[in-house]
Amino acid sequence: MAAEAGGAAGKRRIMCVGLVCLDIISVVEAFPAEDSDTRCLSQRWQRGGNASNSCTVLSLLGAPCAFMGSLAPGPAADFIAADFQRRGVDTAHVAWQPRGEVPCACCLVNAASGSRTIVLHDTNLPDVTARDFERVDLSQYRWIHFEVFISKDLARHFGYQSAPEALRGLRGRIQPGATLICAWAEEGADALGPGGELVHSDAFPPETLVDTLGAGDTFNAAVIFALAEGRTLQDALTFGCRIAGRKCGIQGFDGIV
Repeated sequence: MAAEAGGAAGKRRIMCVGLVCLDIISVVEAFPAEDSDTRCLSQRWQRGGNASNSCTVLSLLGAPCAFMGSLAPGPAADFIAADFQRRGVDTAHVAWQPRGEVPCACCLVNAASGSRTIVLHDTNLPDVTARDFERVDLSQYRWIHFEVFISKDLARHFGYQSAPEALRGLRGRIQPGATLICAWAEEGADALGPGGELVHSDAFPPETLVDTLGAGDTFNAAVIFALAEGRTLQDALTFGCRIAGRKCGIQGFDGIV
């Protein structure tokens, strides 16, 4: 869900609400066979999670942004908090929990295909609550992002086989005047505007597919960035596909702009 707050938009920030986790990423030559031992080409820790990744991209694009989500004290949270700070992401609204553990994702990036396989340990860490939001001055934000973008996996879960089909099929589930956006990997992305108009952008694949981990979060962030700047839905969709394509051609996020 995304919402404009009105007023001097250019002076206010974007807040992403949702998951942050620790990603342990192993880059492998090829996806390993079950019950085998293999060496990886490289391995790194990376701050992950949908909302967290979108904050990284927004910051790289030059947008002042903040993250709101849950963390529990410990070494993983120390690493995550330091990385947020390094990226210039405001963490004043992090909900520090007295119990639970920071979620951890083990990610395999296949260097041969660029695919990513994720196994997430979704721990018992409580989510943010309405009480946490009561402590936030929402007027300082021009855009507040929850997960509203429709993923290819979600669309297929509902039985849709293309982005336009998903947008038309799900339109009845949203309030009048809302916008629906659905990316479909190499087929680009489509959006259904407030008046029912359908817009499309082709994908912008890199010369070599390197790493698709976080590509969807990159697309979301770039679209939000463009819409918050006042660009048209068509321009925002194309910008999102272009930035997501750049991300797929590099490891991590540095270098997308």
